[in-house]
Amino acid sequence: MANGDTSPSRVGQVNSAGDTDALFLKKFSGEILQTFEESNVFKPLHTIRTIESGKSAQFPVTGIASASYHTPGENIADGGNSYLSDIKKAEQIINIDKMLVASTFLANIDDVKNHYDIRSVYANELGKALAVRFDTALAKVFLAAARASAVVTGGKVGGILDVSANAMGTGADSADDADNTDPTGAELTAALFTAAQKLDENDVPSDGRFAVIRPQEYYKLITGGAGALAISTSAVNKDVGGLGSIASGSIPQVAGITIYKSNHIPSTDLSADATGDGSSNNDVFGVNGAGYNGNFTNTLGIVGHSAAVGTVKLLDLATESEYQIERQGTLFVAKYAMGHGVLRPECCIELQK
Repeated sequence: MANGDTSPSRVGQVNSAGDTDALFLKKFSGEILQTFEESNVFKPLHTIRTIESGKSAQFPVTGIASASYHTPGENIADGGNSYLSDIKKAEQIINIDKMLVASTFLANIDDVKNHYDIRSVYANELGKALAVRFDTALAKVFLAAARASAVVTGGKVGGILDVSANAMGTGADSADDADNTDPTGAELTAALFTAAQKLDENDVPSDGRFAVIRPQEYYKLITGGAGALAISTSAVNKDVGGLGSIASGSIPQVAGITIYKSNHIPSTDLSADATGDGSSNNDVFGVNGAGYNGNFTNTLGIVGHSAAVGTVKLLDLATESEYQIERQGTLFVAKYAMGHGVLRPECCIELQK
């Protein structure tokens, strides 16, 4: 006997069977992953290692060998003849931090009433939240690498580059920076060339060099300075082989260094902040309990190479969702478990004002 019921084709089911939200979850997860990837600047700019278990990973660091002319008849293997290189060795341990989560709850009644796909909005926001924490932590670790001492005995270091003093060549701020304000585009350009020279002196490979600076400094490289366009001091000046475009607002390279802009460069004193990145299991500045936090008041940007910093990944970005009958809604959780640390200090330079 007919009862007037029908059999709907559930959009969220796989092959019209099982969980009615199965396909929705995959879309939600995919959108989180896509947003996470798109919002990250530092992820492709450093070294990543995945471990299947454990709480940390070891990164071996080695020094350099030497060469000398051989005198016929002398035993190369005899240590007294000084032919054998004593290659220094050390290790860097990177610990896995606590699991980082971003979550939200979607009430079933709100999902039904809403006139647009709120799940995609939530997915984007969860992905951005994790990406910001990931990128910000890595920016701090790169700054720690620039300030770190040599890992191996006799090894080289990166250091801090005073942008305005570098442009003057006198060790003193230029007139417009006497009050510790932000530098001009010309000063930034000169500093990038000095940073390239320093990386050359540290035997850092030319391929893969990058600089990450704040948008404020990025656009100064294009305009050359504040106010009207100062084309003669712009890093995109075609008369001197500059690349980029004032029309598109882009500048790909300076001194062979690929330029990126990011809002995730820290610019305040976080040395006393024990929350957030301060609760990391990796004290990258050598201060117990400081985690990734330090004083970044004068920080403008980072010039480096992918060998400077490493990430240990125990749990890659993953998502979970659960419909809770007692709460009449769905709980969404995005999470990962990773840790970051300094590998080779000689591969990173901090730009400061």
